[in-house]
Amino acid sequence: MAGRINDDDVKAVRDAVPIDAVVSEYLQLRNAGGGNLKGLCPFHDEKSPSFHVSPAKGLYHCFGCQEGGDTVDFVMKIDHLSFAETIERLAAQAGITLRYEEGGYTPGRQQGERTRLVEAHKAAAQYYTEQLESPEAVIARTFLADRGFDQDAAGHFSVGYSPAGWDHLTRFLRGRGFSDKELILSGLSQEGRRGPIDRFRGRLMWPIRDISGEVVGFGARKLRDDDNGPKYLNTPETPLYRKSQVLYGIDLAKKEIAKTNRAVVVEGYTDVMACHLAGITTAIATCGTAFGEGHIKILRRLLMDNSGSEVVFTFDGDAAGQKAALRAFEDDQKFAAETSIAITPGGMDPCDLRLAKGDQAVADLVESRTPLFEFALRHVVSRHNLDTPVGRAAALDEAAPIVARIKNSAIQHESAVQLAGILGILDTQFVVRRVSQLARWARERGRDGGPGQGRPQRRETPSAAEPQRPAPGAGGPALNLRSPAHRVERELLKLALQRPDLVSPAFDAYGADEFTAPPYAVVRQCIEEAGGATTGSADGDFLARVRDAAPDDTVRAMVTELAVEPLHTRRDPDEVYAGVQLVAVRLAAVNQRVMEIRGTLQRLGPRADPEQLTAVQNELWVLQQYGQSLRERGAAAL
Repeated sequence: MAGRINDDDVKAVRDAVPIDAVVSEYLQLRNAGGGNLKGLCPFHDEKSPSFHVSPAKGLYHCFGCQEGGDTVDFVMKIDHLSFAETIERLAAQAGITLRYEEGGYTPGRQQGERTRLVEAHKAAAQYYTEQLESPEAVIARTFLADRGFDQDAAGHFSVGYSPAGWDHLTRFLRGRGFSDKELILSGLSQEGRRGPIDRFRGRLMWPIRDISGEVVGFGARKLRDDDNGPKYLNTPETPLYRKSQVLYGIDLAKKEIAKTNRAVVVEGYTDVMACHLAGITTAIATCGTAFGEGHIKILRRLLMDNSGSEVVFTFDGDAAGQKAALRAFEDDQKFAAETSIAITPGGMDPCDLRLAKGDQAVADLVESRTPLFEFALRHVVSRHNLDTPVGRAAALDEAAPIVARIKNSAIQHESAVQLAGILGILDTQFVVRRVSQLARWARERGRDGGPGQGRPQRRETPSAAEPQRPAPGAGGPALNLRSPAHRVERELLKLALQRPDLVSPAFDAYGADEFTAPPYAVVRQCIEEAGGATTGSADGDFLARVRDAAPDDTVRAMVTELAVEPLHTRRDPDEVYAGVQLVAVRLAAVNQRVMEIRGTLQRLGPRADPEQLTAVQNELWVLQQYGQSLRERGAAAL
C-alpha cells in the first residue's frame, strides 16, 4: 500500500516554498498594493490581470475565474499533479527529505505518472549530456564547432548526444528502475520487434524544458547521411509534451522577457543558442510546429499584456519565411504587445548570421525590425497593379483592414495617410475614413462577442467585478456579494483574515447572524471554528485552519478570495479604518433588529399582554440607545 506523507513534513513543505517564487516560474507578477502581487491568470484567458498572489499569506486567487488556494493547490492545478506528487516536487526544491507512514516508501511505486515521466526525462538528459563527451560523439561535437558553439555553449544549453545503438538509453533507464511501459509512454523509447528500443539514435540532442525548467521532451538533429529519418525529430505527443504548448529556451529566457518586455521568436534550436550567446537572451523557438495559440498564451503571461511590450519574429527572406510572417500577423491581435519582424539577410538564419558576421550582426538584426503590419501591408500591395483604378481599388480593399488592425490609434491614422500615398489615391481622407470605419466595426464586433473579435474578452478587475453567489442551501436568486449592502461585511471579513490584529478581540464577539449574506455568515463561522481572530494575530497557521474549517470547496475558495483581495483603502489599514468597518456591520445588525421589533409591536397590537409588550418595548429602547451610541461614539461604543 502506498505510504502516506508525514503531516509535519507536508506542513514543512508548505512553509518552506514561497508562493510568489513558485507562481513567478509561470507568469510575471507585479505589485498590486497592500503587499499583494498580480498577473495574468494562467487558468483562463483575460485581458487585464485579475490573478492576485499574497506572499504573506501563501495564497492566490483569480477574481476572473475564481481559482484559488495555496502553493500546493497552484502546482497541482497548473501541472496536473496529484497531492503527493506536488509535495514531492516542492520538497525536492526545498531540500526537505520526506517521511512516509503506513508501510514506508518504495521509489517508483508510490510516485504519480507525471513525476515518473519527468524523472525519466531528467535522467535521459543527463545521460545524453555525458554521451556528448564519448568518442562516438565526435561527429556531434564537430557539428557544434562548425556552427560556432564551444563546450561551454553546449553545457549552457545541456546539449547532448544519443548513441547510435538500438537500446543504449532504454537499458540505462531500465537500470534506474523505469518500466518498459513508462519508457514507451514517455516517448524516450518505442516498440521494436523484440521490445522497446531507443527513439533517438545517433543524433544531437536538445532537451526541451517547460517554463518551470523541467525536461519534458527532446529535439534531435540528424548527423549522418545513412540516417533515413527526418532532419529534426522531436518527442511525440505524450502526457508531458505538447508541442503546441512548449517553447524551446523559455526556461532560460523568461526572466529577461518579463524584465525587458520583449520576446524574440526564432525558428530553431541553434538560432536560440546563437541569439543567447550574442546577448539576445529573450530568444525562444517553437519545437517543430508553427507559432500558435498555446505559444501566445505563454508569452502573454510573461509580457503581462503591457502595451509597451514587443514580440519580434525573425524569418528568412525566402517565400517560406514570408508565409510564416504573414501567418504570425494573423495572430497579431491576440497580443496587446506590438509585433515586429526582422528579416535575416541573404536567407541566413541567426545561427548562420552569427557564424558569418559575429554577435553584433545578430543584435543588429533584432534592432532593425519592422512593425509586422508594415510587412503585411507591403506584401499585400505588391500583389496588385497600382497603375490602374481597378488595381488600386483592389489593393485598398485588402490593405485597409490591415491598417485598421493597428492597435495604436495615432499610428493607425498616420499609416492610413501613408497607404493613400502608396496606392496613389489623391483623396487621402477617403482612405482615412475607410480605415476608421473598419476599425470601429471590429471594435463593435469585439464588444458583441461576434466573429472577427480577434482579441480576448476583457475580464473585470476585483474592484469592478460583481460576483454572483448563491446562498448555501438556497434556491433563490444569487447574491451580489459586492453590493453596498454587503460590501462592509466583506471588508470586515477581509480584515479578520488579513489583519486580525486590527479587529480583535471585538470581532470575535460578532455572531454569524450579524452577517446578512449567507456565504459571509459561513465564513464567519469558519473563523470561529479556527479559534477566532484573536488567535490569528500571532499564529502563522490561522488562515490554514480557517480554510480547513470550510465545509466545502466553495466556502474554502471564498476564504481564499477574501484573504487575497486588496482592502478598499488607499493607505495602510489601521485601527481607525478597522473600527469603521466593525461599527458599520454592528450598526446594520442593530438597525435590522430594530425593524424586526417594530414589526413585532405592530403585530402585537393594543390588546397584547402588558408584560410581553413591556419586554419588547424595553428591548427596542435598549437597541435604539445602542444604535445612537454607535453613531456618536463609533468603535468606542462596541
